[in-house]
Amino acid sequence: MLLDTASLYFRAYFGVPDSVRAPDGTPVNAVRGLLDFIARLVQDHHPDDLVACMDFDWRPHWRVELIPTYKTHRVAEETETGPDEEEVPDTLSPQVPVIEAVLDAIGIARVGATGYEADDVIGTLATRAAGPVDIVTGDRDLYQLVDDRRGVRVLYPLKGVGTLQAVDEALLREKYGVDGSGYADLALLRGDPSDGLPGVPGIGEKTAAKLLAAFGDLAGILAAVDDPAAKLTPAQRTRLTEAKPYLAVAPKVVRVAADVPLAPFDPALPAEPRDPETLDALAERWGLGGSLQRLLGVLAG
Repeated sequence: MLLDTASLYFRAYFGVPDSVRAPDGTPVNAVRGLLDFIARLVQDHHPDDLVACMDFDWRPHWRVELIPTYKTHRVAEETETGPDEEEVPDTLSPQVPVIEAVLDAIGIARVGATGYEADDVIGTLATRAAGPVDIVTGDRDLYQLVDDRRGVRVLYPLKGVGTLQAVDEALLREKYGVDGSGYADLALLRGDPSDGLPGVPGIGEKTAAKLLAAFGDLAGILAAVDDPAAKLTPAQRTRLTEAKPYLAVAPKVVRVAADVPLAPFDPALPAEPRDPETLDALAERWGLGGSLQRLLGVLAG
């Protein structure tokens, strides 16, 4: 089981009231919410291995060089002259180091890589995996990794993590008209304002799906643009021709990396905390209470 950790703690932050606080009054709703999420996931799905995948770089420079608008609207204004920092709610930012410290003390593998997003870590681990993989994320970009043959699916939270939509290739074909391998091409053609991806003007999701059904993939669509006999409308041909510079670089930006260099780690779920003394101190300092105890109980069981 691969967790898109930031996606889940953002959901926890907005799903758990900020009245959930540490003894000193500091909000810990994201911390406790994430611990409850993990407990529920382990209890319901019984993974042998679980990895909390981290954004070591939420907006990699190599992606921004290719598409400068990539995630621009999420950059915090006060840091625009320095390294990009993501605009995060004031009471969430201080909780992230607490989440990291608690996961480390429990012994849950927390994995990231310099210059890469959590999506890239997930893509690399899913590609390397010998057995079935569940990817838990609220980010539809990761639908591109769905692969029935290899047993890779996405568990998409509809409400908390108690109600998850299991996304396989049948669901993708029904909803989007593509399978996992075609989802990235669909996404880059239609664009995604939430990621600052412009897409091809005039090519929405339905048109993109029809083009992929007709020509197979992005390479097939681009070949059709250069083939006067190909069945494209004049407007489609014009729009795709004008978008060629974007379409030349978009695949590298939209497709998750599958070859991220990762330091060795142990993905096995711990039956007991790796560092119980540190965990006890964190539990007392931050008032983690029942959330932590529920997770430890599930892990021990």
